[in-house]
Amino acid sequence: MTSSPILVTGATGYVGGRVALRLIEEEYRVRVTGRSLKKLQARAWANNLKVELIPSNALDLDSMILVAKGCEVAYYLVHSINSSTSDFVKTDREAAKVMVETAKRTGLKRIIYLGGLCEKHCNLSEHLQSRIEVADILMSGSVPVTYFRAATILGSGSTSFEMLRYLVDRLPIMITSKRILTPSQPIAIRNVLVYLVECIRHEETIGKTYDIGGPEVITYRNLIDIYAEEAGLRKRHVFTTPLITPKIASLMIHFITPIPSYIGAPLTKGLGAEMIVRDGHKIRNVIPQKLLTPREAIKMALERIEQKIIKSSWMDAGAYKPPEWGRYNDAPFAGGTIKESWYKMTMRGTPGQVWRPISCIGGNTGWYFANWLWGLRGFIDRLAGGYGTRRGRRHPTEIKTGDALDWWRVIDADPGKRLLLLAEMRAPGEATLEFRIKECSDGVTELVQIASFLPRGVAGLLYWYAVYPLHYFIFRGMLKNIARAADAEIVAGPDEIKPPPHRRG
Repeated sequence: MTSSPILVTGATGYVGGRVALRLIEEEYRVRVTGRSLKKLQARAWANNLKVELIPSNALDLDSMILVAKGCEVAYYLVHSINSSTSDFVKTDREAAKVMVETAKRTGLKRIIYLGGLCEKHCNLSEHLQSRIEVADILMSGSVPVTYFRAATILGSGSTSFEMLRYLVDRLPIMITSKRILTPSQPIAIRNVLVYLVECIRHEETIGKTYDIGGPEVITYRNLIDIYAEEAGLRKRHVFTTPLITPKIASLMIHFITPIPSYIGAPLTKGLGAEMIVRDGHKIRNVIPQKLLTPREAIKMALERIEQKIIKSSWMDAGAYKPPEWGRYNDAPFAGGTIKESWYKMTMRGTPGQVWRPISCIGGNTGWYFANWLWGLRGFIDRLAGGYGTRRGRRHPTEIKTGDALDWWRVIDADPGKRLLLLAEMRAPGEATLEFRIKECSDGVTELVQIASFLPRGVAGLLYWYAVYPLHYFIFRGMLKNIARAADAEIVAGPDEIKPPPHRRG
């Protein structure tokens, strides 16, 4: 067992977050890194004494050298496919090159990488081709790489599982591409984690490539049937046709599931690639374990969802970008003409009492007033290619910095004090929604709700002035219902107030 800290890059992502947790449970010292320190701090394992949290940018060599110094082993789990990256292939390529140079300069002894189970000569999606290219770049360096090639990963919160779940839950009849008849060997996230973590103990895995998959070769069509049976649903009727292209399929996924089209497109294209383990005995001889069947993996994932125990999710990997124009104490003209709408209410109750309903906002709880309007806005956003409200929440009552929440990203969640949301919807500008809680005297708490918008051009200004009159009804209704949900007596308000001078200070 290595005594130096183990570096986990992409630690706020689905696999990275679980690898970090597993390493901690195995008593390793762990150094986790990602783009946002606040997002790292919001992870369940962040306060463990064996964990170091250091933010970094995978494209910045200096920051990567800083986090890798003193480490012998590094997990490379960076993937840039998201709404804020127009060319994820180029970004992933550059990030991999930075990692190679980082490893060379810091004396890393090995890199562990998780990629896709596919062959170069196959007709691959851009996503799978990129995964192979990243592996080639990493292995071109002087530091040996342990390269795991996995097929579809099944587990609560994984993109593949969530896409399957929502499609089967919502569609009793499916007309889909013949790609779902391609054989594959899906693997449970539990088995993936065992391979990724246990390989550290086995020096013979250094510099080796391993195909990993579950014990059964099945098709996506089979997975649909298995999920329906395990979820207690009626048999789904599935019809295949060559007329359903990956583009059409990704649009269907976009409107039916929370998975946006920019993720759905590479996933649907990837279904056409045969992902079968050719030499599974190689890794099983070194790291023996019980491989879960797809049915067992799906059953376990459904149990985790029912118990609301989801350790990480595909939504965790979204970009965390606090708006520059929203920083405290900036002058009113900083960053552009910022439009704001402030409403205040005071009520008899504690900050914790007021925080409870605010921490549950969105998802199944809704927005406390005019939910049909929020739903309509979400539908429009979905039509425009955004998330809409289908993304929901990670947890019905727990909220953390970095969480996805309908079409918002949680920028700051400070219980009893503040919730700040950044809109990830399609709009002619950038928007934030903030709730501030302040304890006053005599058992009275003040709640301020702030909508801020940085318009882009004339379209942005027209958009703001179109929605601004609605705030009077929506925000007042929201605040009243929040007080009701908190079981707190309203003392004054809700009233519109004038924003204080100098940006929110």
